[in-house]
Amino acid sequence: MPFFSTVAKVRRDDTGALTDIPVLISEEGPLTPLIHYLLWRSHDRSLSWMRKVTLAVQRFLLYMEANSQSLGSPEAILNSFIQRLYSGTIGPDGLDPSGLYWRPMGAKTAAPLLACLSDFSDWLSERHGTNINPLRQASRFDEMLTLTAMQHRHSRAFLGHTYSAKQAASLAQKSRSTRAKKAPHVADEGETKEFPEKYFSDLLLQGFIKRGFENHADPLARLNLRDCLITLLVHGAGFRLSECFHLWVHDVTPDPLDPSMALVHIHHPAEGAAPSDWFNERGKPVKGNRSAYLVSRYGLRPRHQVAGLKHAGWKDPALDEDYYMRAYWFYPVFGRIFLQLWNRYLIQLAGVKRQHPFAFVVFKGATAGEMYSITAYCQAHRQAVQRIGLEAAKTLGTTPHGHRHAYGQRLRRNGIEPCFRQKALHHKAPESQAIYTAPSSDEVNAILNQAAKSLEQLGSPSPSNNIDLERLLTFGFEDVDPSGLFSGPNPKLQRK
Repeated sequence: MPFFSTVAKVRRDDTGALTDIPVLISEEGPLTPLIHYLLWRSHDRSLSWMRKVTLAVQRFLLYMEANSQSLGSPEAILNSFIQRLYSGTIGPDGLDPSGLYWRPMGAKTAAPLLACLSDFSDWLSERHGTNINPLRQASRFDEMLTLTAMQHRHSRAFLGHTYSAKQAASLAQKSRSTRAKKAPHVADEGETKEFPEKYFSDLLLQGFIKRGFENHADPLARLNLRDCLITLLVHGAGFRLSECFHLWVHDVTPDPLDPSMALVHIHHPAEGAAPSDWFNERGKPVKGNRSAYLVSRYGLRPRHQVAGLKHAGWKDPALDEDYYMRAYWFYPVFGRIFLQLWNRYLIQLAGVKRQHPFAFVVFKGATAGEMYSITAYCQAHRQAVQRIGLEAAKTLGTTPHGHRHAYGQRLRRNGIEPCFRQKALHHKAPESQAIYTAPSSDEVNAILNQAAKSLEQLGSPSPSNNIDLERLLTFGFEDVDPSGLFSGPNPKLQRK
């Protein structure tokens, strides 16, 4: 493999700020055009998007390297590359002379890669020939990308079109010369995979048990309170798992309207308002966002801007008021349980030294006091599911995301109107909730069967008077052979 991908901290200027981005490195050094592109987009794009771009460029360069002797025009290069994404590179004999050995890729997976590659190529071609960077000796892979962009600029056939004032009017009438396949249309994006409600109490009270405390006299002392609290946020309030890891200790208080219930606000990780305990050197309160608070007090950045185990994603949800999401508990009992466990959890938290304001931390080992990772929680959740006798699988709804689906289904089944469901799930668009609230196949079957029974009980006629249901049920299908395929003097097919 001529290069590998890693996440690096890049310094853009003479300040002390660093930016985490994926970097492609070969024996000739880093792929600088990609570094410049990702830095250019780093202010408004997530690390997961950057990784997708890096993968697309890496695959494309791998393909060009492996097929350097048979490359044609830019359009032919891309066409062949896309075909190999869909078909794979392995021949009928199981061999691949190029050495890539790619398996066929589905349309749903390949399309985003092509989109990322298209945008990168557009950016590269637009900036080709400009003198905003000092000249240097280009690496072999830099040269491959630049030459491709040059050809694209002249032929306007590779991935996109060169922009100019004259072309602006006709731009809307143009399309990519090479386009990705469309994935098969799915009405509801697949079966909703919700965590089975009847097992939730067992999961919370018997699954998240601390090792060595199984028989402790105090029931609360047996529980891993941290994991119970996260699970309540996703199951009882419908948050995405990653959103829970942006919660600060300051973000939970008793609800003024019902002090027995927790009022939880999960703020935007960067733009959310900083807590009121921030004072300058003169003792005066400082107002600012959470990004400024983290840098000033702890030398940290928001978790969605860093890589590694500290990373927690942020999907730009609909926010309430000053850049936060409120927990809408359903059922309210979840909010009451959360507050009881939270108060007990704070006692544990007070015994751990922390250099950050995040609520969920590691309690044991060399990393005690550091931010709790999503990976560690997912492992704890899987063990808890298995501890109560269930299998941990996405198709069964027993992974962490199944709890958000359970929340959405609970809203629907209890008659909560779509506009309120949208608000509770913090979706910007009404259609976004469809995957969380679509009826399951079993529910559809049950509804249709019940409707059929109701018609029978009422003695209602069939929807089509031409259908004789009784005759269909009693007809001897085994004896039907109208084409003489199995019977007759000269049967065309032999029965097995």
